[in-house]
Amino acid sequence: MLYVLETGMSNALLSAIERSGLLCAKRIALQHIIQQKSKTCFIFLKLFKYGVKKSQKTSFLISVSSVDCLLLNKNMQGDTNAKKLTIVQQAEEAVQGFTELYCKFKQKILLNGGAMSTFINYSRQLGAISLYYNRLPILLTNNEIDDYLFYLKQKSDLPSETTFKHAVFSLRYVFRMYGLEYNSIQLPVIKRVRQLPVVLSKVEIADMINKPRQLKHRVLIALLYGCGLRCSEVRNIKLTDLDFHRSMLHVRQGKGRKDRYVPLGNSLTIALKNFIDVYRPANWLFPIIKRKGVTEDFDRKFSQRGVQWAIHEAAKLCGIKKNINVHSLRHTFATHLLEDGVDIISIKELLGHVRLETTMIYLHVAQFDKKHKSSPIDNLKGVRINHGIQCKIDFFDA
Repeated sequence: MLYVLETGMSNALLSAIERSGLLCAKRIALQHIIQQKSKTCFIFLKLFKYGVKKSQKTSFLISVSSVDCLLLNKNMQGDTNAKKLTIVQQAEEAVQGFTELYCKFKQKILLNGGAMSTFINYSRQLGAISLYYNRLPILLTNNEIDDYLFYLKQKSDLPSETTFKHAVFSLRYVFRMYGLEYNSIQLPVIKRVRQLPVVLSKVEIADMINKPRQLKHRVLIALLYGCGLRCSEVRNIKLTDLDFHRSMLHVRQGKGRKDRYVPLGNSLTIALKNFIDVYRPANWLFPIIKRKGVTEDFDRKFSQRGVQWAIHEAAKLCGIKKNINVHSLRHTFATHLLEDGVDIISIKELLGHVRLETTMIYLHVAQFDKKHKSSPIDNLKGVRINHGIQCKIDFFDA
């Protein structure tokens, strides 16, 4: 837990922190008091610097007066109810000039038509690199930027390296914003990795729709698959977007701020009518349930993390070992349509893709002809893979 010592620290404590050579002198984690005497106590302090791994964090003993101990205890009690600061808020407090850069960046990206999600992801990376060096990104040298990007590359364990890409794109945007075109050119080129999507079988997707206990989760999964929706699109559905007479769903402001219509079909129409009768939503189709004791106006849609949790829990219930996420249901929707004979152009429109090349990736995962499901090894004569002394033995089979 982090404790902030804003005022009242003695000169001895301040000088000891300064001698340690670490940047973040104000943010201190108090682990425990080792020994306490009448006038002086020794406190085990661990100073945290953003971006440093746990094994590299420094621990040492500092002699502090009893007055400082009282201030520490006060800050401990007052900080327990405080909300944890975001990376951007930390950067605004710690890095001089970051607030001005942040406001200018927000103004520029939104005036140019950028999405709010893009702004949030980019500003988070700008805050992270600012905290890492305790300086604004526009004041960093090319070597410092390369060192930071190399650090991100080493620590990233995601296949798509999302954090690394957002860091590069955010730096490019800021450099262009301040007329530092040379710095922008020096940044690495992000090569697009083409990976085949994870697709579920029809049996697996049926199990995922049937097995969740809550009706809300079953309808959520059915909509994601049955209409090929993105996570943000299913969260943004309002009751006014449902046209039960035409059995259509109006997807508003999807990726690229584009609207589109997708058919609901008979099964989804019946399920949605029943869901609305049971849950009685007022505005959003999937609202957050109001907690007891909340008196103010409450009208919030289902969170992104809530949707992700529902998908992962459904996959666990079904025993699915594939590495799936919310978007896997959209991939499965397109693949199953292709296998059922729907043309690629119609699928492109249903998915809301701009380019046909994006939709054509499903040609690599769809199975069109059952006779091609076999391997050439099945046609070899005389092959005996399971033979010899190695075999499965059941010692409990009497």
